Amino acid sequence: MTATRKTLRAVSDLHISYEENRALTEGIRPAHPEDWLIVAGDVGERFADIEWALRLLAGRFARVVWAPGNHELWTLPGEPDQARGVARYDRLVALCRELGVLTPEDPWPVWDGPGGGPDGSGGPLRIAPLFTLYDYSWYAPGTTTPEASLARAHEAGIVCTDEAVLHHEPYAGRAEWCADRIAYTERRLAEAADGPPLVLVNHWPLVRQPTEIMTHQEFAQWCGTVRTADWHTRFDVRAVVYGHLHIPRSTRYDGVPFEEVSLGYPREWKRFGRRAELARPVFPGAAS
Repeated sequence: MTATRKTLRAVSDLHISYEENRALTEGIRPAHPEDWLIVAGDVGERFADIEWALRLLAGRFARVVWAPGNHELWTLPGEPDQARGVARYDRLVALCRELGVLTPEDPWPVWDGPGGGPDGSGGPLRIAPLFTLYDYSWYAPGTTTPEASLARAHEAGIVCTDEAVLHHEPYAGRAEWCADRIAYTERRLAEAADGPPLVLVNHWPLVRQPTEIMTHQEFAQWCGTVRTADWHTRFDVRAVVYGHLHIPRSTRYDGVPFEEVSLGYPREWKRFGRRAELARPVFPGAAS
């Protein structure tokens, strides 16, 4: 049955290298022909998988907006395209543009459907896909420097695979790449200040609080940066959409809704369950 109103929807962490997740991705469809879909990163690791999923979704939804996750940025052994770092990201952006999918490098589109207000009403919203990375500034407990935090993670055996396959060329490191992305994004956010309110879309959470329920706190250093902690209050933001943690939930910080919209790995959603509607409304009260 077709919904009566178009809806802004979001999903992340589809990880379609897993056959169960690929099958679930095949089942994602709009409820209204004018629905938009936000894809907040970690579609997959290989270009062929990423292209398959984004092409499928772009063919179904009126508009698809993508922000990269760490898995898209991996350069795996045996991948035909061995582009690394910024070159890898640039190729992903080029792929998205071929498919008609919007990226953090494109003009931010304006959503004119329901949402943004407490009752699902409100004016237009600007959807801002971001790419911030992380800079190891969310230290492991008991540490006060990136070096000590990384050492603690290695001692605990909790080390993100990014350390081996997410390359950072031509930057000296991921922290330096992150700093450049933060500066670029803050300029764009400032330039958008006179426009419609924002929905910020980022693979990594913009504030550290969502990581506080993770079992292994050493992993938080691969989840974000202190530099984005005030973006949801400094700018006119009506919602933040993110993924990465594989802990789907709705929270509020400083009165702003934060929506973690991940699917996650099969072993996780089989154990903890998953929402039947993977493409979740960003503003649940506005969906019908």
